[in-house]
Amino acid sequence: MESIVEKLAEIEKTAESIVEHAQARKTEVEREIQAKRDDFDRELDAYTKAELEKIRTQAEAQMDQVLEEQRIQNRSEIERLNAEYEKNHTQYAREILKKITEE
Repeated sequence: MESIVEKLAEIEKTAESIVEHAQARKTEVEREIQAKRDDFDRELDAYTKAELEKIRTQAEAQMDQVLEEQRIQNRSEIERLNAEYEKNHTQYAREILKKITEE
């Protein structure tokens, strides 16, 4: 009977040792997982910032291009209007004078 009690005590100690080891391993695995999660978060954050900066740079370049095209178009239109005015300003002045004097 005493050997059975001793065997049960030995089994209980072994079981406790296994549970303690499992608990220690669980804590270690949790730390490893958290470290991997932290690394992933840092990498994702860096990637996201880089992508956002790339998108921002592209958007700014496109906006600059659109604005430059608009400036060129506006300059061209102003030059066309100035040329038309220079060509026809005497006629415009006569028409304005005619309208003023006829009314």
